[in-house]
Amino acid sequence: MTRAATAMQGKNQVDLQDEVDESEVCTILKKHNEERGGLIATLEEIQATFGYLPEKALRLVAETTGRSLVDIYGVATFYRAFSLVPRGKHLISVCLGTACHVRGAPSVAEAFKRHLGVESGETTEDREFTLETVNCLGACALGPVVVIDGQYFAKVKTTDVPKLLADAKEGLQGSAVSDEKRTFAIDVSCPHCNHSLMDDSFYIEGRPSIRVTVSLGDQHGWLRLSSIYGRYNVFSEYDIPHDMIAHFFCPHCHAEFVGAWSCPTCTAPMVSMMVRGGGIVRICSRRGCCGSRSHMLDLL
Repeated sequence: MTRAATAMQGKNQVDLQDEVDESEVCTILKKHNEERGGLIATLEEIQATFGYLPEKALRLVAETTGRSLVDIYGVATFYRAFSLVPRGKHLISVCLGTACHVRGAPSVAEAFKRHLGVESGETTEDREFTLETVNCLGACALGPVVVIDGQYFAKVKTTDVPKLLADAKEGLQGSAVSDEKRTFAIDVSCPHCNHSLMDDSFYIEGRPSIRVTVSLGDQHGWLRLSSIYGRYNVFSEYDIPHDMIAHFFCPHCHAEFVGAWSCPTCTAPMVSMMVRGGGIVRICSRRGCCGSRSHMLDLL
């Protein structure tokens, strides 16, 4: 990191700490404190509110919940979707895995650095963009792959970079990888116990399914979800009435998957699970919602 960037980041952190509204943090804590395993949801909403996890906010979480600050920092640093430093409004992840690397990904990453004036891991001075490089995004056949604000872009060339940045500022709509090309699988785990949720004994679309427990009023049973990115196939022990909001639980530690986000389509609660290798997958809890999956909004 350059001296100027380091100084700016340090200044931004001090300034942003002063901007942390304790009442907002307390409202978030009150919302999630009574939920079993609510720490993940609390941290997720704090990050959604401030763009990262400020030290001041984490100290308030420790004081209010009675948890040790060390434990809270442990959770915040264990899951790569969380950040302890300010991020930009838009997060750009450039894959440098082997398949992307041999197809020119390093040149794409250099193009982003040149246009943004930052190195990997840095945020632009106007806090508009944060640039990061990752080892693999699981979409090797589509490389070089870039993810901007959770949307995948395939076979990216250096000449595409200016338009991608301009589109990100305007709001990405309809320019990402088309649904029919989203054929790569994701591997998810419980955000509470970190146990894998993948079920090798139950395949959907030729891949291990995602296994969770679902609560439908007085009925509790198993639910299997497709692990293919962008697909919505579901199998369940009980019929789930159309438009019903279900509650999802880990089949291992039995904690409820409680997220801080609402579905952008129907406003029902979004269920959050961790993507192995970095990231979050969010699934709408309402049966039949067209916005039923919003994958990896914070890929790292």
